[in-house]
Amino acid sequence: MATSSPLPAVGPPRFIVTARAPLARFAKDSKTAVFTPVRPAVHDATTGAFLAAIPLPPGVRSSWQLLAAAPDNRTFVLSGWTRPESPTRFFRVHLAEDGSPSDPIPVPGLEGDPLNIGYIIALSPDATRLAYAASTPGGAKISVVDLATGQRRDWSTSASSVVNGLAWAPDGRRIALVVGGWGIGVLDLAQQGSDLLAATRLVKPGNGLPLLESVAYTPDGSALIYSTGHSIERVPVDGREEPRVLAKVTLPADASLSLRFSLDGTGRHLLYMHHWRSFRVDLADGSTTSVLIKAGEHSSEGDSPNAAW
Repeated sequence: MATSSPLPAVGPPRFIVTARAPLARFAKDSKTAVFTPVRPAVHDATTGAFLAAIPLPPGVRSSWQLLAAAPDNRTFVLSGWTRPESPTRFFRVHLAEDGSPSDPIPVPGLEGDPLNIGYIIALSPDATRLAYAASTPGGAKISVVDLATGQRRDWSTSASSVVNGLAWAPDGRRIALVVGGWGIGVLDLAQQGSDLLAATRLVKPGNGLPLLESVAYTPDGSALIYSTGHSIERVPVDGREEPRVLAKVTLPADASLSLRFSLDGTGRHLLYMHHWRSFRVDLADGSTTSVLIKAGEHSSEGDSPNAAW
């Protein structure tokens, strides 16, 4: 479980990577969907302009919704759709300084269940390991996979739980997680055993509504930033101080009750999506700017993309 230094964060993020499911269409009077594959894409973080489509590894027909970013805004892990009712595969890409993507590198030792829409992934700060959360009727499981070797470790709980958020500590030795109905906690990767909740220290209890969703560490590892409803809050990791509101966001009436976000490596710039519009929140002053994301190869029909930077 050793870790190297986090990849360096350089200024405000320049690129947004988006991923979505293949487009499903139903012919008239047909109950069988026809799928149009789509590829993940790189966009300019300031203008929303489409810059490049990300290539897919062999055997992967389309992108899928799961993706995660390292602090450098250049290294990403994405998910790929193979065919209906087949496992999701994962792969890593690196962006050049102009945003052009490298060839995809498959992640060994990890395949997701089919149609895992609600699952969460998080890339370690040094981009050597992937954390993966799966929620099932039988409980919740978190896995950590070494991207080079495929070596894997699992933690699980039989409690009926949904993991809504995952985030690596900068030192790579702990993972913050949001567990529905329980709260926000910190999993110590050095703990023996495989009992998820026994190895996790509660930082902020869940109190029903508003819902807790995404979570991220500050770059110095001293605090957690998380969403509760449409508010962004910060709480010290030791839990000894009350949470502090950093920003409140305004979304249309059809928006989700909870907010999923991606925090950049500097810890200042937060990204969330609503349909095909990206919103950048400056956590230093709480201001928000937004741009329309250009779809690129395919139209903006179908589900809105997930995004990371």
